[in-house]
Order: sequence, then structure tokens, then C-alpha cells
Amino acid sequence: MIKNIIFDFDGVILDSVPIKTEGFKKLFEGFPKNKVKEFIQYHELNGGKSRYIKIKYFFNKLLNENISEDDILKYANRYSLITKEELTNSKYIIEDTVSFINHNYKKYNMHIASGADENDLKYICERLNLTKYFLSITGSPIMKSKIVKNILEMNNYKKEETILIGDSINDYEAAEENHIEFFGYNNVKLKKNNTYIDKFVEINLQSY
Repeated sequence: MIKNIIFDFDGVILDSVPIKTEGFKKLFEGFPKNKVKEFIQYHELNGGKSRYIKIKYFFNKLLNENISEDDILKYANRYSLITKEELTNSKYIIEDTVSFINHNYKKYNMHIASGADENDLKYICERLNLTKYFLSITGSPIMKSKIVKNILEMNNYKKEETILIGDSINDYEAAEENHIEFFGYNNVKLKKNNTYIDKFVEINLQSY
């Protein structure tokens, strides 16, 4: 029986992916367009990875340049300024998910494990009145697989009673690494060989 639910945030609770994509385009608008285009493709394929990893990838892999940790942080902070306030607009809430959370947060132990920056994540959740639903809200720079591991260990959760709901291959990998069940959502590419949620209103977790 499922007792514990770990949610990804972007694309599962908040329809934030398009805003974040535009944010990266603005962040790197002074760089070669073909490299930015390659980066956006990488970004869209790796929704669960943190901005810190993505920024480093852009410089190291696409531009073949070194970048210091200080400069990564500067770019990450600039990205935050570009996107954070827009993401507090309630119109981006995915009602299907949040309705399920609202009706079930007393039945399950709920957590957020996100690739988003943790400070931004907590700020956005507070502004959108979502904080009350979750026992913990954790984001980058901690790797998602490590966040999930910490949630399991710190709460003494049984793996067979815990699921991770996400919209990216990185969410799937975090679940696999921690030997918990993965439920795909909001990304049809995840339907193959995975439990998949088309709509929360249609799913009965008590049957799993």
C-alpha cells in the first residue's frame, strides 16, 4: 500500500517548463544562437536536472569553455531573477495535480523533490499557498536522487510504500536508483514500461 508520495515540481505541480525555457533563452541571449538552440534541446530533455548542472553543461560541453563555481552561481542567480516572480502566478498551477494534493495530503506523507533551486522553490510554494501540503520541500543544488534517498532515510519510509511522481527521465532515474516505484505524468514519452497518470482524478492509489 502506498503511504508516501514524492512529487517533482516543474511540469507536475506547476506548468513552469515554458517559462523556464524562455528564461534560459534570455540568460544566454548574447551567445551564439546555434549553441543556445542546442542547449535548449538539452534543457528540454533533462527537465529534472538543476540549473547549476545545465549552466555548467552549456559552458563546458557546448562552448568548450571552463566556468568557475562562482560564475555558475552568478548565472544561476540571474536566471532566478528572470523567472522567479513570473512563476508565482497562480495561473501556472496544474489544477489536476493540486486538486489531488488538496484532497489527499492528510492520507499520504507528501514531499517535493525538485531540480529547481531550493530557495526559489520554497519561495514559489509559499506565494502559491502550497507549503502547507508537504512535509518537506527540497531542491537543487542537491541531486534529486540524493534528495529522494534523504527523504526515505530521514523518515524511515519503506521503499515499497513510497512512489515518485515525475515528468522526466531524470525523475525516473532518481526513483530507479532508490528502488521505489515511478509514476510518469505529463510526458507521454514516459508511458512505455512505466505506471502512468493521465489524470489524477482517474487514478486510485489504493489499488497499488
